[in-house]
Amino acid sequence: MLGAHWAAMESAMESVRVDRWLWAVRLTKTRADAAAACRGGHVRVNDTPAKPATPVRPGDTVRTRVYEIPRTVEVTRVIEKRVGAPVAVICYVDHTPPPPPPEERPAPVAVRDRGTGRPTKRDRRMIDALREHAGET
Repeated sequence: MLGAHWAAMESAMESVRVDRWLWAVRLTKTRADAAAACRGGHVRVNDTPAKPATPVRPGDTVRTRVYEIPRTVEVTRVIEKRVGAPVAVICYVDHTPPPPPPEERPAPVAVRDRGTGRPTKRDRRMIDALREHAGET
């Protein structure tokens, strides 16, 4: 599936910059985003804050918080060039815990249609009465 080119590329590299690796395995959309996350303190390699040039090797654990999504991945292969998603998934093992279940929110009490304008005094009194009634149950 990966071919001789992949094997040659993999054997030539022992480590690669963390910003480049994050971009290559598609954890960030751009390399600039990866570098900004590193500079902002949102990337850790083996629980140590990482700068963009921090080297990443197979076996390292990378923790990121990019695009408000915390991820924990273990590096299995280092690559420098961006690859397709099926190949990128082979380069790491995702240890990210599943997200917590969404909180059960009660249905909105008084929903107004968009563009209907400000509620009148009568409408506001009805909304307040609905909210008081909903709070009692």
